[in-house]
Amino acid sequence: MICYYNHLVAPVVVVGLRFSIAKPSLFRAQNPMASDLSSDSSVFRGVSSSSPKRRRDLVFVVNPRGANGRTGKEWKKLLPYLQSRLGSDCNICESLTSGPSHAIDITREAIKDGADAVIAVGGDGTLHEVVNGFFWDGKPVANQKTEAVHSTALGLIPLGTGSDFARTLGWKNDPCEAIERIAKGVRSRIDVGVISREGEGSHYFINVADIHLSAKAGYYASRYKKFGNLCYVIGALQAFMGHRNQDLRIKVNEGEWKTCSQVTALCVGNAKYFGGGMKITPNADPRSGSFEVVILQDFKWYDFLLKLQKLYNGTHLSVNNVTSRNVYTIEVDDISGSGNIFIQSDGEYLGFLPRKLSILPAAIEMIS
Repeated sequence: MICYYNHLVAPVVVVGLRFSIAKPSLFRAQNPMASDLSSDSSVFRGVSSSSPKRRRDLVFVVNPRGANGRTGKEWKKLLPYLQSRLGSDCNICESLTSGPSHAIDITREAIKDGADAVIAVGGDGTLHEVVNGFFWDGKPVANQKTEAVHSTALGLIPLGTGSDFARTLGWKNDPCEAIERIAKGVRSRIDVGVISREGEGSHYFINVADIHLSAKAGYYASRYKKFGNLCYVIGALQAFMGHRNQDLRIKVNEGEWKTCSQVTALCVGNAKYFGGGMKITPNADPRSGSFEVVILQDFKWYDFLLKLQKLYNGTHLSVNNVTSRNVYTIEVDDISGSGNIFIQSDGEYLGFLPRKLSILPAAIEMIS
């Protein structure tokens, strides 16, 4: 069974029958044409309540404009195979995002409505939004279905510009391989990072959060996504213009504040890669219960050119002015008070310092 919908606005199509949305819910629908579906039955429960085997309810969140529209095109090609591989055991629901943060809303509603899994289809940006949808007001979103057997799992079909989180798990950028993982349904717990600031709501990340030059480069790179992975090179070149290393105040694991001088970039890794394949936090593991923090100090523009290969293959920890340590929490502030030190997470611009970053061990179940 497969249903198509645009979150809370479009009609749902299930096995050739059209339903109108009965209430503001992702999965609930009415079917006046079929007597074996009551007006309060769930689309994802199938047309027969006497089915001996419960079908899994899978929500696929797709950014059709990702990778300059390539994600949407590849998804359309993938749908027939996905339906043939999963359709006999799963209720498949497709949701196309219409703009920024839409995937967050879709994910929250799916979890509340008892989905077995929400699968991000696209790059790290779509995955980032889906992960944020697992939380609301500083807490995990609760499944509101009393008959739920287990929590909603996170899934991933990498199709976007960047697939850095998939690299950490050793996954190829192969959608058919991803569908096989989903079909098997094996779950494991992964950590999630949370970023907070006094007076603001929490923000979550699954991959890498970074501060200063690399975050500024990511901010500029987001403007050039139409150039594919080349956008990261363009962003870095633009970020170097007028860049100055800065002294930062850092507090680790609720300890004392210390000064870290001439910081070029500070990266907090729940996973290993960012920026289209750069292995910046090579010892990070999203199942370890801690971050790896890597700090680059007093780097000049030519240092990046000379050490670029080491940065990409993860051997830069032996380089002078590069330090690494594992932490559970880290607070970072700008000593100068300039208010212009960038921070981003999973390639998404968040603003400026100060910020506190904390690990949430085993926060989400992931299909792995």
